[in-house]
Amino acid sequence: MARDPNIAWTLTDRAASDPELAAIYEPRRGSPDKRPYDKVTFQELEAAANRLAHLLRSTGLTPGTRAVLMVPPSRAFFELTFAVFKAGIVPVFIDPGMGIRGLGKCMAESRATAFIGITKAHIARRLFGWGRGQITRFVSIGKAPGVVKSRVSGQAARVLDSAQFPAEPPDSSFAPDDTAAVLFTSGSTGPAKGVVYTHRIFNAQVRALRDLFDIRPGEVDLCTFPLFALFAPALGMTSVFPKMDFTRPGKVDPREVIVPVDRFGVTNLFGSPALLRRVGGSGETSGTRLKSLKRVVSAGAPVPADVIARIVAMLPDGAQVHTPYGATESLPVACIGSNVILGETAAKTALGQGVCVGKPVQGMKVAVVPVTDEAIPTWSDSLALPPGQIGEIVVSADQVTQSYDARPEANAKAKILDSSADPPRYRHRMGDLGYLDDQGRLWFCGRKAHRVWTASGPLDTIPTEALFNQHPDVFRTALVGVGERSKQVPVICVQLEQGRGRDWKRVEAELLAIAARHPHLAQIRHFLPHKDFPVDVRHNSKIFREKLAVWASGRVR
Repeated sequence: MARDPNIAWTLTDRAASDPELAAIYEPRRGSPDKRPYDKVTFQELEAAANRLAHLLRSTGLTPGTRAVLMVPPSRAFFELTFAVFKAGIVPVFIDPGMGIRGLGKCMAESRATAFIGITKAHIARRLFGWGRGQITRFVSIGKAPGVVKSRVSGQAARVLDSAQFPAEPPDSSFAPDDTAAVLFTSGSTGPAKGVVYTHRIFNAQVRALRDLFDIRPGEVDLCTFPLFALFAPALGMTSVFPKMDFTRPGKVDPREVIVPVDRFGVTNLFGSPALLRRVGGSGETSGTRLKSLKRVVSAGAPVPADVIARIVAMLPDGAQVHTPYGATESLPVACIGSNVILGETAAKTALGQGVCVGKPVQGMKVAVVPVTDEAIPTWSDSLALPPGQIGEIVVSADQVTQSYDARPEANAKAKILDSSADPPRYRHRMGDLGYLDDQGRLWFCGRKAHRVWTASGPLDTIPTEALFNQHPDVFRTALVGVGERSKQVPVICVQLEQGRGRDWKRVEAELLAIAARHPHLAQIRHFLPHKDFPVDVRHNSKIFREKLAVWASGRVR
């Protein structure tokens, strides 16, 4: 008998095979620093999700209803996410890190008619008018597990306890290509867009991640990035929640990562580059080792080689830092390990050759096509550029999403119909620039939207910035363009290492000398010191170059 394709079945299967295995360890609220953790088994998580699924159905949320889900990473987050999948409700995930205005725009575009969140989220919704006139059903999650308040617009709230509902999955039927969720992109290089995920795509992602990292049931994951953390139960891993602000990983106390890794024998750590910088810096100072880890995974922005090296020094023999490449629309695309990065490709990155993101994962087709802002309606193999030529990265695989939600213009610009595939599917244009080398490895050169078009030709961010980032007084740089396209003036914004800003004139002269050594960079004459780059707080590495370009335009004449 064919199994229902709902992604929530991954939890059901794990609960059946390992019912007493811990699914979650969560710090108990209000306890001192050496706080106890609450344990939730897979059987308990499955039962809680089933009860909540029935409860949500009882509030009038029917299969296909779109519901914005705003609950911080926690036991409740896992229970609710799997519950909405089981109930056929379509969760809409919008990262709060994008700010008040961005949240409101995404909520309006999502076409959600329900809002499920903690009390603070409901207060913010009412204060800022999110979903006003659109959202009619409200579910409030309290501190007690399984107890919620539900109301329909204009009606009094009902207090419901999930314990009153069956601990079995609700009756539902799903097709593999039914919409399972809508995930909004970060909006860091343009308007945030809702990406349509189906159950088929979710299941393909789970398989791809399992095979790529050889993740085995019974492993332990430290959850530092909420959406990636949802893969842990689906992969049969125990999830440990650290004490941290998940929207600002660059501010994490390294002890809140290091201590749980040791205490629970964590084998898998997914962390943003900013989080790894904090942990690696602490390890370098203290000599701490993370002896139980089998792997560290980092994504969302390029991870500097020095950060990778510090983390590798904390790992046991044989463990690596893996940096998968992908996006909300497609994850994973390619991956590379620290052995190759530190042993080979980091040196080429420092020479301005881009960041190697590794070979495509199994089943992934990667091609590079000429750079254009025009739509490419249909795919032809003749579009693909030869190795070594920079262009836009195009991908195709089971885990590649097929559309944006209610965005026909974005679909036209980002999707290419491949009628030769069986069955026909869309290839996705990543909006990233890169090239394939003669070994079939993919190299990332920056976002297409960030390319600077000068009178002397285009300049790409990652290869250009890497040359200036080698300066010992420089923390990071950002290439931006000032003026009209094709005649832009290239400007290098410079964020110095802390305490290194007293002799800017010397640093500027040395950066000019670096530019002069590279013929294609000799046109760069403007270096502007900037105290602290505007960044996506979720990664603290993804630079908002558009904002820097506006800032630079007021300083370059």
